[in-house]
Amino acid sequence: MNLGQGKHFSVVEREGVRTVIYQVQETDDSEEYPKATIQRLLSRSQLVGETTKKTFYVEKVGPDADKIIILSFMKDRVIVNNGRLLENEVRISKKPIPLKFDTLYSDKETEFKEFRYTPSLQRPITVIDIETTEEIKPVLYIDKETNEVRGKCILKPFKPYFAFEVR
Repeated sequence: MNLGQGKHFSVVEREGVRTVIYQVQETDDSEEYPKATIQRLLSRSQLVGETTKKTFYVEKVGPDADKIIILSFMKDRVIVNNGRLLENEVRISKKPIPLKFDTLYSDKETEFKEFRYTPSLQRPITVIDIETTEEIKPVLYIDKETNEVRGKCILKPFKPYFAFEVR
């Protein structure tokens, strides 16, 4: 990790791979959820021959090692890995972490599929468009039956998405 204008580090992406990194910051040890919040690291890409050098920028590293989630998007899969941000270095694990996941699928051709959840200000559930690696932002509304704020992500049919939650 370099010190210059803030802290930053780089990864080299092979052709067809797009990397997204989130910084995980644990909250206090209380019984309340969420136990952690996440923040997507800003990045800049630079073509180097047939590969892409992607530089990620870190606003703040805590006194303890902050965890990072590394998502590598390819055409037909997502590889999830983790690491740690230390004061002046980044350590990445040598083995991807195991995942438990659910699939949303519909045989009916519809205009869109709604993915509903109850958001919090920390937004523990993140939905990513695999093709663009952009987050799908929820549309917030008030459920008149329960009088709660809810979120709705509008997903296009027959298009892959990746959703994860940090607890």
